[in-house]
Amino acid sequence: QVQLVESGGGLVQAGGSLRLSCAASGRTFNSYRMAWFRQDPGKEREFVATITWSDAITYYADSVKGRFTISRDNAKNTVYLQMNSLKPEDTAVYYCAAGSRYTTRVVGTSYEYWGQGTQVTVSS
Repeated sequence: QVQLVESGGGLVQAGGSLRLSCAASGRTFNSYRMAWFRQDPGKEREFVATITWSDAITYYADSVKGRFTISRDNAKNTVYLQMNSLKPEDTAVYYCAAGSRYTTRVVGTSYEYWGQGTQVTVSS
């Protein structure tokens, strides 16, 4: 089992920044890929960004490319999402997820472990 705990959400004005953290514990050696997804009430869960533990290969949704940066600290078993130039449409609950090397990087249902989520609200 892998446990994931997100933190860093909050309320920010449009144009502002936030950094989310996701601390992983447990059998973390079983995970190959980490990702951030988000979901606004009434909408489908949306892929945001993903990174591999071993070689930090990243991939982003077009909607956040150039504004968000995903990174990882292997020593701390922690993944980060730096969010800049935030927009009201970025408002959502952000979830951290862990997957294996067989995980399809943008498909939420293929990830094995999920955190509880952290709320990000961007005011206009």
